[in-house]
Amino acid sequence: MVDLEYLKKSPFEKFWFNFVNFFKGLPSGIASFFKAIPKKLYKLWLAFAGIFLTVGRAAKDGDWKTRASFGIMGFGLLARKQYLRGAVYLLFEVLFILYMSFFGWKYLVKMGSLGEIACVEEWDDALGSFTYKFYDNSLLILLYSLLTLFIAAAFVYVWYQNVKGSLISQEFTEAHAALPTVKDDLRSYANENYHKSLLSVPMLGLVVFTVLPIFFMVFIAFTNYDKAHMPPQELFSWVGVDNFVTLLGGGVSANSKIFAYTFGEVLLWTIVWAFFATFTNYILGMIVAIMINKKGVKFKKLWRTVLVITIAVPQFVSLMFMSQLLADQGLINNLLLKWGLIDKAVPFLTDGTFARVTIIIVNVWIGIPYSMLICTGILMNIPEDLYESARIDGAGPVRAYMKITLPYMLHVTTPYLITQFIGNLNNFNVIFLLTGGNPSTLDMQFAGKTDLLITWLYKLTVSESQYGIASVIGIFTFIIVAVLSLVLYNRSKSVKNEEEFM
Repeated sequence: MVDLEYLKKSPFEKFWFNFVNFFKGLPSGIASFFKAIPKKLYKLWLAFAGIFLTVGRAAKDGDWKTRASFGIMGFGLLARKQYLRGAVYLLFEVLFILYMSFFGWKYLVKMGSLGEIACVEEWDDALGSFTYKFYDNSLLILLYSLLTLFIAAAFVYVWYQNVKGSLISQEFTEAHAALPTVKDDLRSYANENYHKSLLSVPMLGLVVFTVLPIFFMVFIAFTNYDKAHMPPQELFSWVGVDNFVTLLGGGVSANSKIFAYTFGEVLLWTIVWAFFATFTNYILGMIVAIMINKKGVKFKKLWRTVLVITIAVPQFVSLMFMSQLLADQGLINNLLLKWGLIDKAVPFLTDGTFARVTIIIVNVWIGIPYSMLICTGILMNIPEDLYESARIDGAGPVRAYMKITLPYMLHVTTPYLITQFIGNLNNFNVIFLLTGGNPSTLDMQFAGKTDLLITWLYKLTVSESQYGIASVIGIFTFIIVAVLSLVLYNRSKSVKNEEEFM
């Protein structure tokens, strides 16, 4: 479409045209995302190649002190009187050797089998009865093996930095340049390298409490960890991609087919829910903010305060209260029956379609105050001169909204919208506290009509102990969330035209 044809459209037609084109372009955006992966991998390979070249140069051109650092970490630095750096590298090597010798290797050697004997019933002469003696625990073997691999990867990285540092130190010496002293190193970590000092502990926590659990979940997806293989009484083992095949319906069993059907139904509802939960809250919250912010409206502070107070009420309380109100024997149905408006109870939470619509409406009631607060702050920053110019040119409220307010709001709040959309894909609270995923159905495996992927995953782990399948669902959820986040963000005008509203 040429620019002239676009300009002839009405504001609503332009908005709808941009809206439709945005979602039409999503498939190509996702395709471009996956096409870019080989380029990223190639750049990663170049980075690794640079590491190998540095190590090769150190082995070829390094003196005996630098080459000694290959086996004794920090030796080259200590020999050139860089005591702090050399001592840190040497201490790390000693600690790594001690860890591997007394702890790490015991679990790493069992990672391939995940254990051989779980527990054995033995006679205890002192007690005069049989007792269970526990040996291998597959869960601990996998966890500590992964931890050991992470530590080994960290050791390789530190070893490379040690070799690189020794080579640089040698080159400084050969060029008769002054090497940094201990005081210089300490001063550096308090000034230009202060970010490293400040972020080292948070990064360590991120690896231990976020990255390691993610890898643990991914590895669980390739095992048969379920209630029949529950440590420490039983061992679980590697099953390859069997869980992926089961969830995608590639197996021949009826169990595989029903799992695939359930996954498709839950995934579709999750996306539909996330779309409506995001945009209904956003649009209605913006309208409420505009109404309160409009000139001539009295008691603005009162209206804002009332909405803010609703946020202060714990969501747990609000949702549990709403679940009681909307129950078949709840207050709303009792009042409607008493007034003769209905003949039987409305199945707000017990019919699949009714329950889904009810959840979206209740989420609107919960989410509008958040959107209103965010939109209020942005509306106050839109220059009033723009509206004055629009009124002089004869633009009405609707045209001013479509031409000024909405474009400005979308430009500023697109990252927030993406965050909300992704958050709603994983919105556990609203679904679980309001309906618990119900109403249940025999057509789906351990899932109800209102279950999202996250609540289905919860049921599979907590209630059914299907940890392998649940891990596969977690992996697919992560892929969907990551791809949509990156594609939506990179296609938004907030990124393409960063300076449009500067």
